[in-house]
Amino acid sequence: MQLYDMTLSGNCYKIRLLLALLDIAHERIPVDLRAGEARTPRMLALNPRGQLPILVDGDDVIWDSQAILVYLARRYGGEQWLPTDAAGMAQVMQWLAVAENELLYGLARARRMLRMNGSGDLAEAQAWGREALAVMDARLTQRDWLAAGHPTIADLACYPYVSLAPEGDVTLETYPAVMQWMARIEALPGYVAFDA
Repeated sequence: MQLYDMTLSGNCYKIRLLLALLDIAHERIPVDLRAGEARTPRMLALNPRGQLPILVDGDDVIWDSQAILVYLARRYGGEQWLPTDAAGMAQVMQWLAVAENELLYGLARARRMLRMNGSGDLAEAQAWGREALAVMDARLTQRDWLAAGHPTIADLACYPYVSLAPEGDVTLETYPAVMQWMARIEALPGYVAFDA
């Protein structure tokens, strides 16, 4: 199994984290997005969108972090990481949507502006991020995990950009339930840090 990856990417980190938690051996293949390496003919043959991450598992080539999480959970993780009942799966999908909307366009964008000189409206991105954190904090005040009574890919999809929020100048101290949730994720057997 190969993971085409960029260390600075929160979307790539989601996959590294799930692979570690599932204890799946894999080869990490570094790709420099900033140097245009994801847009070479070879890489575009794997992902015509020219984005990361990309997972190659035998004959299966999966791109998009959410799709890869679903693939790994269903193929290797069993019911724990992605429930098969309609309500459980819908709960997971709701939080995958938050990860790809408010967290990506809020916390991840603010981080990109400050850490990687990205363009955009920093105040607007931070506001989106704080709104998502407030929603998450309210949810996590009532329960330990976002979508089920145990960790799922919903938690792993949301975790990277939440944990990196301070790099976008968004403090987490005003979201105590989110901080406790992060500590629970970091205590999971097999957990790996962002830069591991």
